[in-house]
This record gives sequence, structure tokens and C-alpha cells, in this order.
Amino acid sequence: MDRMSIGAFARASRLSPKALRLYDDLGLLTPAHVDPRSGYRFYEPGQLERARLVAWLRRLGMPLAGIREVCALDARDAAGEVRAYWARTETDHSARRDLAAFLVDHLARKDTDMTGNSTPLAIRYAALSDRGLVRAHNQDAAYAGERLLAVADGFGSRGADAASAALAVLQELEARQSGAAEPGTGIPAAGLLNVLEDAVARAGLAVRGLGDPAPENRADAGAQAGPGDQAAGTTLTAMLWTGSQLALVHIGDSRAYLLRDGGLFQITHDHTLVQTMIDEGRLTPEEALSHPQRSLLVRALGADDRSRGVEEPELRLHDALPGDRWLLCSDGLSSVVPAAELRRALTAATAPDQAVRTLVGLANDAGGPDNVACVVADVLHP
Repeated sequence: MDRMSIGAFARASRLSPKALRLYDDLGLLTPAHVDPRSGYRFYEPGQLERARLVAWLRRLGMPLAGIREVCALDARDAAGEVRAYWARTETDHSARRDLAAFLVDHLARKDTDMTGNSTPLAIRYAALSDRGLVRAHNQDAAYAGERLLAVADGFGSRGADAASAALAVLQELEARQSGAAEPGTGIPAAGLLNVLEDAVARAGLAVRGLGDPAPENRADAGAQAGPGDQAAGTTLTAMLWTGSQLALVHIGDSRAYLLRDGGLFQITHDHTLVQTMIDEGRLTPEEALSHPQRSLLVRALGADDRSRGVEEPELRLHDALPGDRWLLCSDGLSSVVPAAELRRALTAATAPDQAVRTLVGLANDAGGPDNVACVVADVLHP
């Protein structure tokens, strides 16, 4: 079959001549022949399949760098890459949807908040951390106060210090929110997410400022050194209470759950390698349970960027209802106690202090392979 002019090829491939010229310049879709005198481009009919794939991927929203990668793969691997791209896209859309919902709700209630007509609620809380049955030292930390609920799971040679340093920064916010630090300087609810984001940045600096002692002084002397052992770091999952809402900050694989109307909902998303692989369709949740890298973090505070990931927290504002029961916990609980057992324990406990004792007991009954930290808080009328 004769070569096709750029106009004919554009109509057949559903790509504009302008797009074809761009893809030629980028080396993504090179013409079969370019007239040396006129510069006019000609294409082989056999190039239509690649051109149509490019057109479809562009409609999908895939960036050109990703399209180039997909086009270089065989059909099976290309399909996997498209699946992974779309999973990442849906995750991003979900986060943006949550942000849009927050903004709509925030703007809708702004006048009410400013006039102070909202009825404040109260929280009742308890926190508990335990070494577990295997680890030599406890690098988890838990805190619960009038304004702040938080858990942190430290790692590296000074993991315990890292967890404590992160919580200390947020405790400064609790003092400010309650007015204990400087009277009259409480944080408005509308600004909490920005304030939390700034606090996370300060917490990261505090953790990185811990330094790293000599290997012989590492907390777990019998542990094997690994890529993450040369940098102290920590996860952080915390909620700051406004009186009617909870501002969430989350980074790592500690978790926040909400027990509401008998149902238990995981509010946070694990920042781990295996969760990323699940999101991209490369791994099933069942396979993730036994994956050798199931605890490898892709985000953490104070992390060594070469081995552990970046400090990019999730930030969100949640409405609170009377009767809600919140659970914040490290993976020492969530990785060994199934969600169904968590729900039963949280439902049965009459008070937060009983709940945290029961939950730590369940983790240790399951072998206690890791440190565990948990916070339970009930929302109620004052």
C-alpha cells in the first residue's frame, strides 16, 4: 500500500497534524519518509496501530514520557503499565475528591463557624504503648490529650527518639490550640490543615536533627543493618481536635480507624511499597500479607530519601458525631489483628482505657512480633 500523507494519516489515526509533528520532534512517532525539499511527512499504513495507541493513551491523560514507555513494551507488559497508570490516577482523583468535598463543606459552613453557632462536643480518650513479646526495645509512642491524639512508629538506630520528637512538635500545637501556650492564640479550625502541614515539616527537621550514633550503640544490638538503619525516622498518624472536627495528619503505615454505627472504617492509606503495588494492580491484598517487603515504607518522617521515601503527609478534616469511636494505631496492631477483631474489641469495650488494654492484649496474643501503640477516643456531648 502507498505511503499516507500527514493529512490522511491524521484522519485515520485521530491525531491532528500538529500533534503528529510534535510526536515526530519527540521521537515518539517518526514518519516513514520526509520530503527533503518540502519537509512534507509521509507515513506507512503499518504505523497506524502505534499512532492509534498513542491517541488512546493521550485521551486517557497519560503524559508523553509514559506513552513512550508503554509503546516500547510488548503487549502484555504494556497492558500492565496502563493498568498501573490508571490505578495511580484513580488514587489521585480520590484524594482530590476528598479535598473538593472538604472545601465545599468548609465554604458552606464558614458563616456558621464565624458566628460561633456550632455546638461543641467533647472527647474521652486513652493511649497505650507496649514493647511486644519479641523486640528488645519499644520504638513506638502514643499520646492522647484534650486536643491531640497521636501515634508514631520509630525506626532506625534512634527510632524511639524520632517518634518522641515528632509527637513533641504536635504537642506544641495542642498547647496553642487549648490556649495554654499563649492565651488567645488558639488555631482557627479553618487553618488547622495548613498549621499541621507546617508542623509536619518541623517534625521532619527535628527527626533528621537527631543524627545517628555509632553502629555499636544501635537500640537493637542483634539486628542486621539495612538501608534504613542509618537514618532515624518515624511514621506519624495524629488528629487535632477542634471541638466539632478532627484534623488528620498521616504519613507512613500507622493507621486511623473510625467505628461509627457498628461499622469500622479505615480512614488512612498505608504509605508502603506493597500498598503501592496493590493500588497499581501488581499485587493482591492476600499476596501482600506474605510479601518480604510488606513493611518497607515509601513515606516517612526524617527518612533517608535514598532508601525510605519522602515526607509528604496526607492532610484531611473529618466531622465528628456523638457516638463515634476513633482508633489510631501502629502497624504492630493492624498487621497482626484482623479488622473484624478490631471492630469486635472496639464495640465491646465500655471505655477507651479498656479498649486500649484489650487491643494491646490482642496484639500480644497474636505473638507480639512488634512494638504496638494505640489511642482510642470517644466523641460525646459535654
